[in-house]
Amino acid sequence: MALTLHGIGTAVPHGSITRDEAVALAEHVSGGDSRQTALLQRIHQRSGVRRRGSVLIADHGDDDSFLERVPFYGSTSPSTEERMDVFQRHAAALALKASSAALSESGVAVEAITHLITVCCTGFEAPGVDLALIERLGLRADVARTHVGFMGCHAALNGLRVARAFAEADADAVVLICCVELCSLHLQYGGDPEQVVANALFADGAAAVVASAQRSTSLPALVLETNGSTVIPRSAGLMHWRITDHGFSMGLSPQVPQTVAQALRPWLDDWLGALDLSPASITSWAMHPGGPRILTACGEVLELSPEQLQTSRAVLHDHGNMSSATVLFILQRLRHSANPGPCLALAFGPGLCAEAALFRLIHG
Repeated sequence: MALTLHGIGTAVPHGSITRDEAVALAEHVSGGDSRQTALLQRIHQRSGVRRRGSVLIADHGDDDSFLERVPFYGSTSPSTEERMDVFQRHAAALALKASSAALSESGVAVEAITHLITVCCTGFEAPGVDLALIERLGLRADVARTHVGFMGCHAALNGLRVARAFAEADADAVVLICCVELCSLHLQYGGDPEQVVANALFADGAAAVVASAQRSTSLPALVLETNGSTVIPRSAGLMHWRITDHGFSMGLSPQVPQTVAQALRPWLDDWLGALDLSPASITSWAMHPGGPRILTACGEVLELSPEQLQTSRAVLHDHGNMSSATVLFILQRLRHSANPGPCLALAFGPGLCAEAALFRLIHG
């Protein structure tokens, strides 16, 4: 059974970091010399990110330096407890903003929501964001709750798969999915190259979807028809996301883009072929921008034009990599700008794993 996305809502924090400000913060936490500073500047320049949202940005006077506006990152790395305290203060409000926008766009009444799926890999608390959404949105007390946790950048597609399963089991199910990620809480100190790259890409954001098996009452509409998934053999050591004493630490090997790209085409040819499709028949692409090198490598192996990845690059440019929320930002833009026809969402995460969601974009 297909799942119709009736509304998509997105939200970013009020505070944000420009590329130049991000370099200043990177210099502060890396503690390196002039050679390290030159490396940081190159990495940030090549990141494809112009500005990133962060809940950590404090309001100060115009004369204050940028580092004075980020008091959280002082002379020593904050503990995981300190980082989770910030998550508890800010995650629910950002999730509420995105969910309210999705409900408003969908035209679905709050009391009609039967299932709530929350998605996050950057914070833990119980009671958590799901309970906050129930209380602040006014969801029914008997709403069925499911959490997709610690799955990384592709987790929104896992959440959509769960929502489609609920709709298949109950044609009257109406699902609210909310992804909220506060990646800026996990900036890592020191000069480890993999951490430096991660520090340059990740950002805060939330995105939500209201979906059901019912046909859309408004156009354009995105209809999820099926999902796919694959684990790339012998790649487990290339990416990780681990809890340490000083936040969550990402390992991101420079081999990731090429490893993903080499495995992607054979798998997609087989998976799409079973659906009587091919990469060439896909009208629009919502590819998660894990970084500019991943977009380039995957675009080359799939023989995509620059225009087909323009929306993914634009979201990376405007907001950075917001982990699980990012692909929903891309789908929101494509819903209103792309040509009708098959739309394929792709995202990648630790494993290495690739997740896919095949949509049909209907304009009328």
